[in-house]
Amino acid sequence: IFMALTVFLGFLVCGLGLHNGVERITKVMMSCLLILIVVLALHSLFLKGGEPGLAFYLLPDWDRAVEAGLGNVAAAAMNQAFFTLSLGIGALEIFGSYMTDDFTLTGEAVRITALDTFVALLSGLIIFPACFAYNVHPDQGPSLIFITLPKIFTDMTAGRLWGTLFFVFMTFASFSTVTAVFENLIACAMDNFGWSRKKSVLVNLAIVFFFSIPCVLGYNVLSGMHFIGGRDVLDSEDFLVSNLLLPGGALVYLLFCVTRFGWGFDNYIKEVNKGSGMKMPRWMKPYFQFILPVLILVILIRGLM
Repeated sequence: IFMALTVFLGFLVCGLGLHNGVERITKVMMSCLLILIVVLALHSLFLKGGEPGLAFYLLPDWDRAVEAGLGNVAAAAMNQAFFTLSLGIGALEIFGSYMTDDFTLTGEAVRITALDTFVALLSGLIIFPACFAYNVHPDQGPSLIFITLPKIFTDMTAGRLWGTLFFVFMTFASFSTVTAVFENLIACAMDNFGWSRKKSVLVNLAIVFFFSIPCVLGYNVLSGMHFIGGRDVLDSEDFLVSNLLLPGGALVYLLFCVTRFGWGFDNYIKEVNKGSGMKMPRWMKPYFQFILPVLILVILIRGLM
């Protein structure tokens, strides 16, 4: 029911259009999101017994990094960067295509990355002190959100209140991603097939709803089914998106922007530097053309391995 509601509301917002729907609603949700995570982070900082969690989160442990493999740690970090910025599946790109030429894309990229990093750091301050304060193992991936954190809120004073606030925050965060991905699907169908926004919304709504059902059943009816490397449904989908689609898609975008087989670097740099603000220097051309593709390819291969 809630999956269907999320899909319906996401496409409803996108059906209202970019400015009347996505932009207006996302602005309100993101403001509320930022306030919520600041409050929750402050709450976790003052939890009794949470100090080891802060040390676990903020202090580097090189021995543990070497044990896990420095290459694996770096690849995991870069995959997370692709994921949190939605770089490879068109979600960030579709909004960039609607921007005016008032400000340079380079300046916008710096601001987006800084704000995203700030929110990510605060999210860690919410989770890890609470995990250590309530003796809950800090798992990784989707299970941290849906299995570990509810245990924490069960043992907290006013846990129902804090749990409600946290999952409201999660709903806001995920819904902004939902609208970004949905808008990408809608715009893709409109541009390639000449559909109206209404038709594109209705067709994509049906498709997304149908393919979301396995995710809903992954922790109950289909909990006994395991796929990639013994992962359950949701973890398998998370693996495919994080390790294949995001870096692979980012590589396609990059090569399109910087090679003569696509847009070309000169056209790319001209578009990026339109407007006022920080400019992309032309001396970075060799980095974009030769070094960055190799780095992304290494991340892609290591992630799949």
